[in-house]
Amino acid sequence: TIDAVCKSKGIDSTTLLKELENIIESKSVQNITFSDWPLDLLIDYIEKKHHRYINQKTPVILTYLKKVTSVHGIAHPELLEIYELFTASAQNLAAHMKKEELILFPYIKKLENSETPITAHFGSVENPIAMMKEEHNDEGERFSRISELSNAYQLPPDACPTYNVTFQLLKEFESDLHQHIHLENNILFPAAILAETKK
Repeated sequence: TIDAVCKSKGIDSTTLLKELENIIESKSVQNITFSDWPLDLLIDYIEKKHHRYINQKTPVILTYLKKVTSVHGIAHPELLEIYELFTASAQNLAAHMKKEELILFPYIKKLENSETPITAHFGSVENPIAMMKEEHNDEGERFSRISELSNAYQLPPDACPTYNVTFQLLKEFESDLHQHIHLENNILFPAAILAETKK
């Protein structure tokens, strides 16, 4: 737990959690050195900030996309493809996050907190990490296509307020997803592989 990690590092967990909440609210993550964080704390942050964000925003965006597509789809047929791409992304991300939360993340936490080598049915941690990275690439490509179809989320002249909100939400979702993938691919995963090699 966060309390146990903080206690072992001589950190007050209440203060730390309050600071994390402030960071999340301000979204000023540019200056945070995530690579200095314990892996279990980084995992908790990813789940609470990015996984929760996806779970909360996905149904909202789907509702807006459905409405905008039904109203503007004839004049802007690209909206139908955007809707299909985002629907596929929503389904894949839901399954992807479950695999992380139920299998990979608990194993990484055990890796960090175990004094002795541990084994898993998937062999090395590099195996599920390779799968997660491949799925990250798939989502990156999907959102690259959404951005291309939407002309980088530029509104057409006949856009209504709902159209505007939909594109703002999609743009924000893509930005959050890039940060999410960066934290996992470039910080969490390499640190987990290193932790495993040290056991």
